Amino acid sequence: MVTAAPRDCGAMGSRLRLLQAVDTEYTADSVEWCPLDGCRHLLACGTYQLQKPEDKSGLDMDEPQVRLGRLYLYSFSEDSSACPLVEIQRRDTSAILDMKWCHIPVAGHALLGAADAGGSIELLRLVGSEWNAPTLLLSSCCVLEEHCLALSLDWSTGGTSRSPVFRDSDQSLKIVSSDSKGQLHLLQVEDAGLRAAATWQAHRFEAWVAAFNYWQTEIVYSGGDDGLLKGWDTRTPGSPVFSSERHSMGVCSIRNSPHQEGVLATGSYDEHVLLWDTRNMEQPFADLPTQGGVWRLRWHPRQQHLLLAACMHGGFTIFNCQKAVEEKQDICTVSVSHKLPNSLVYGADWSWLTSRRLPQTQPALPVGSSLLSDPGAQTAEAANNLKVGSQLLGLPTFDPLAGHDGETCSKPQSGAKGRPSFQPLTEDTILSSSPGTKIYDCDSYLETANLDSSLLATCSFYNHTLHLWKWDSR
Repeated sequence: MVTAAPRDCGAMGSRLRLLQAVDTEYTADSVEWCPLDGCRHLLACGTYQLQKPEDKSGLDMDEPQVRLGRLYLYSFSEDSSACPLVEIQRRDTSAILDMKWCHIPVAGHALLGAADAGGSIELLRLVGSEWNAPTLLLSSCCVLEEHCLALSLDWSTGGTSRSPVFRDSDQSLKIVSSDSKGQLHLLQVEDAGLRAAATWQAHRFEAWVAAFNYWQTEIVYSGGDDGLLKGWDTRTPGSPVFSSERHSMGVCSIRNSPHQEGVLATGSYDEHVLLWDTRNMEQPFADLPTQGGVWRLRWHPRQQHLLLAACMHGGFTIFNCQKAVEEKQDICTVSVSHKLPNSLVYGADWSWLTSRRLPQTQPALPVGSSLLSDPGAQTAEAANNLKVGSQLLGLPTFDPLAGHDGETCSKPQSGAKGRPSFQPLTEDTILSSSPGTKIYDCDSYLETANLDSSLLATCSFYNHTLHLWKWDSR
């Protein structure tokens, strides 16, 4: 692990600070913060490395390239200010092209899905105990196609822990994936693991990305190296609902807004982010130029108009899309644009840990005190939820060992109305990096907070580095 000295980067009314740089050994291309209550201090990072032949003279040109990978699991803790990210697991695997956490616990566990160079989608289950660090164990695996790369995946649960997709009791858990042969794959998560539900040809070349419409999960979107953005109805996947040539190069990233129905962001090698109204996909309502190809897009989990873009050689950019989204105008502001020398930023993600800036005259609140300005507004249930969680080895509020068999995945547990069970919230006082600032892992408190500070992580391809940032908007 390599730790860089903290560095402030002023950017248009905000301050970006580098908290830590971690050497991932292999080239890092994906990074994902866990969104589940009690697990939000956990960060997964996936890597990709072409194996170099020892004897080039004897290299068989027809022999397929070997792509190595490694999955890292880190824990974020304020106890170690110099190195807030601490590695708690590494797992050698095939090269990882994409990863995403499921936004609901499944059978009492957090699940991480990974798309790899072996053409497989793996589900990894988070387990642990009071005495052992959280660990990701292989739960299920589905080979999409032989002799291809699995390039992306997305969960039907949407982009927030309160996903709109599970408003109806008949919703089932699905994954959509894309591969290097231009195909899309719809997978069903069942008791026995992953089941292939449908496969269809979507693009002439690599299908770089596939993603759900989180508000209508029968609809999925795909982007390919043929420069096309397409929409599909998974009930009749033979022909696209629409096909757009608005991007001039390969479409690499697609992200439906989890906050506002009908808002879709797409990114491309053409160095543009486009914002769309999904009710009319003929033309985007906003065009956001970047300084590099847009490989990944992430909406902020709390501040609904902020969009984070990993822009390869252009570093990363944070857009404020409020005016564009609310008025459907081609007006967006750049909150942060930061280039990293000698690197390609392929991965970027917001942390779900969020801080509240308290008045400087108000001391940091002790555990158990009222966290709302009006103590009478805090219910007994919320007060019970605001208990300090563990710092480095903090366990989920759901039992991570419940029903674990090490082999298969189960359907989401159901609550009183058939919906997946969401567990009680806890407070993790994870970071106190500046006077009067606290970071909490508690939705009921965050709704009342002034959210002006965020953690985010990015990863660089060529210099194999994971960066942890703190951004203070002003």
